[in-house]
Amino acid sequence: MQYTPATDRYEQIPYNRCGKSGIKLPAISLGLWHNFGSVDVFENGRAIVRRAFDKGITHFDLANNYGPTPGSAEENFGTILKKDFGGYLRDELIISSKAGYTMWPGPYGDWGSRKYLVSSLDQSLQRMGLDYVDIFYSHRPDPETPIEETMGALDSIVRSGKALYVGLSNYSATETETAVKVLQSLGTPCLIYQPKYSMFERWVENGLLDVLEKYGIGCIPFSPLAQGMLTDRYLNGIPADSRAGRTTGHLQTNEITEDKLLKIRQLNDLAGKRGQSLAQMALSWLLKDKRITTVLIGASSVQQLDNNLASLDNLNYTSAELDAIEAILK
Repeated sequence: MQYTPATDRYEQIPYNRCGKSGIKLPAISLGLWHNFGSVDVFENGRAIVRRAFDKGITHFDLANNYGPTPGSAEENFGTILKKDFGGYLRDELIISSKAGYTMWPGPYGDWGSRKYLVSSLDQSLQRMGLDYVDIFYSHRPDPETPIEETMGALDSIVRSGKALYVGLSNYSATETETAVKVLQSLGTPCLIYQPKYSMFERWVENGLLDVLEKYGIGCIPFSPLAQGMLTDRYLNGIPADSRAGRTTGHLQTNEITEDKLLKIRQLNDLAGKRGQSLAQMALSWLLKDKRITTVLIGASSVQQLDNNLASLDNLNYTSAELDAIEAILK
């Protein structure tokens, strides 16, 4: 059946200015890190993407190695684009990709060389069937490649028309400031930064957010639910089918200590008093900071997507609520 997007989609979600740029992004963006690879059910991912767009989510975040298998998330997303978002709808989407982690064997399939970044983006565009991405990230800093080479590659990628904007991810505050200055000198400003940030991961508050504010750069946190810890999944321990329960998951069981479980339960109680689920409170807590442009979520089902979007129904916090959250997190 031909997909026709909801006519009221742009009334469903707030859009925030991305730093000092002309771009606005939805307060919540959809990441395809999990649940969209070759091992997943294609029609489920397709339904999630459709629902996201119907709800006003215009920003879809990918990377060269997303899957599994690596590259398959981009391939599946490209198929969804062709089937459902062809023609004029491309101009209503912000599509991002990244390169920086291992993608193919040998010395040219990893890190931050010009050869790797340019080649990787060419492959990503082919997989998605696109002429350009809206945002292309250096996924992590390369300790051996001069930062001038990595940033110069991003600059030339924009000038080639293969990306409209550039971003950074996983750089320290000091590395970010250095990279931003190089990009400025080349005439291609950094649009956005993607850090790991949640109630349980607060490193960005120790200088990085100040750097982003200083240079007018947007911020899009990933893993805002701490790999599922900031949900109701772990209130009664570790389920066998959870990320922590799977030996191949990114979240390890030793990360979920009794102390952390106590914090999760206390936060869940506070969320209930706010009329939110724990996941909804965790997302809205990030958005309370105006330096945060959008929060990047994953979704394994349409229902989970809708639940996370409901976090936007209550973005206001009293000082007492914020103090209570800090007391719990200590």
